[in-house]
Amino acid sequence: MGVLANIRNIFKVPELKVRIFFTLSLLVVYRIGAHIPTPGIKGEALSKFLTEKGGALMGFFDMFSGGALSRVTIFALGIMPYISASIIFQLLTVVIPSLGRLAKEGEAGKKKIVKYTRYATVVIAAIQSLGIAIGIEGMSGGQFVQNPGWSFRLLTMITLTSGTAFLMWLGEQITERGIGNGISLIIFAGIVARFPHAIVSTFSLVRAGELSIFFVLILVAMMLVVVGGIIFIERGQRKIPVQYARRVVGRKVFGGQTTHLPLKINTSGVIPPIFASSIIMFPATVAGFIAIPWVQGIAKQLSPGTVLYTMLYVGLIFFFSYFYTAVIFNPVDIADNLQKHGGFIPGIRPGQKTSEYIYRVLTRLTFVGAVYLAIVCVMPELLIKRFNVPFYFGGTSLLIAVGVALDTVSQIESHLVTRSYEGFLKRGRLRGRRG
Repeated sequence: MGVLANIRNIFKVPELKVRIFFTLSLLVVYRIGAHIPTPGIKGEALSKFLTEKGGALMGFFDMFSGGALSRVTIFALGIMPYISASIIFQLLTVVIPSLGRLAKEGEAGKKKIVKYTRYATVVIAAIQSLGIAIGIEGMSGGQFVQNPGWSFRLLTMITLTSGTAFLMWLGEQITERGIGNGISLIIFAGIVARFPHAIVSTFSLVRAGELSIFFVLILVAMMLVVVGGIIFIERGQRKIPVQYARRVVGRKVFGGQTTHLPLKINTSGVIPPIFASSIIMFPATVAGFIAIPWVQGIAKQLSPGTVLYTMLYVGLIFFFSYFYTAVIFNPVDIADNLQKHGGFIPGIRPGQKTSEYIYRVLTRLTFVGAVYLAIVCVMPELLIKRFNVPFYFGGTSLLIAVGVALDTVSQIESHLVTRSYEGFLKRGRLRGRRG
C-alpha cells in the first residue's frame, strides 16, 4: 500500500506529472520511428539477411538501437554517433588546452562544447550512414536495393543522419523538459523494447524442446543475482568524515559540525561500458560488411565472446572508468573547497595532503568499480556464448537498464522530496542516499 501511495503522490505534483508524460510521449515517438523503413531498401529481405548473417556482433549493436539496425529503419544508427562524438570531445578536453579551458568556463563553456559535439555527431553519422549504404549495395549483388547508385547512397545518408540528429534532439528535450538523462533513457527504451521478443522466443524454444526449463530457470536466477549485485554496488558509498572548524563572525558562530564526503564505488556509472561498446562496434561492424577474407577474420575476432573482444572490452572499461572519474571528480578542487570553508578530514592535513588522500581513496574505489563493471558485462556474455542461448541478453544490457532505472527513480524521488512528499520508494529514500 505504501508503494501505491507513493506512486499516487507523483500525480499530485503537477510539474512532475507533466515531465513524466512528456518523457513517455517522446519515447513513444522514438519507438514509432524505430519501425519506419529507410526509403529505397527492401526491408524485410534485408532484415532477414542481417539477422541470419550478422551474428552476435549484429545482435550486440542492434541492442543499442532497439532493433532499428536489423530492420534498417530511419533510426538505424541510433544514438551511438552522439556518444562517439561525446567520447571524442571529452578526450580532446584533456589533450587540447583551449578546450580544457573552455570546459572550465562554466555553463557558457559547456554550451560551446555541446554545440561542437552536435556538429561532430552529424559528421560521424554521415560517414557511418554512407558506409552502411555502400555496404548494403554490395550485399548479395545489390539485391536488397531498389535503385543502386549515388542517388540511393545520398538518400540513405540523409535519412539515417537526420534520424540520428532527431534522436539527439529528443534526448536533449527529455533532459531539459522531462525527467533527465535523455540519452540514457533512449538507450534504455531500445534495450527494454527487445525484452518481450526475447522472452517469447525463449518460451517457443522451450515448447519445441530445444531448451530445458531447468536451464531457463538457472538463467533467470543468474539474471536476478546480477540485478541484485548491480543495485548493491551502484548504491554503495565510501563516506569520508569531514569536520568543520568553529568560527565566530560577529555574534554568530559558524561551523563545528561533523559531516561526510560520499564517494560512490562506481563513480562513472554506465558510461564505461557504453563508451567501450561504441568504440569496438563501429570498426567491427564495418569490417563485417567487407567481402575480404582477412577483414572478415578481424570482424569475427571482434564478435562478443571471443578472446580479442573480451580483452579489448575489459581494457576499455578500465580506461574509461579512470578517465571519466578523473573528468568529473577533481580531488584538488575538493581539497581547496574544504580548506576555504574551514573543513578538514580528521588526521589529514588540509591542502595537498587532503587531495592526495582523496585521490588514493578514489583510485581504489575506481579499481573496484572497474572490476565490477568488467565482471557484470563480460561474464554473462561468456556464459551465453558457452551455452548457446538463442538471444542476446548480456550483462551490458542489464547494467544499463538497471542503472538508468535507478537514476530515473532517484530523479523522481528528488522531485517528491523537495515538495514535502514521501520518496518514491518505501521509507522515502533509496539505500545509499541516506545521511
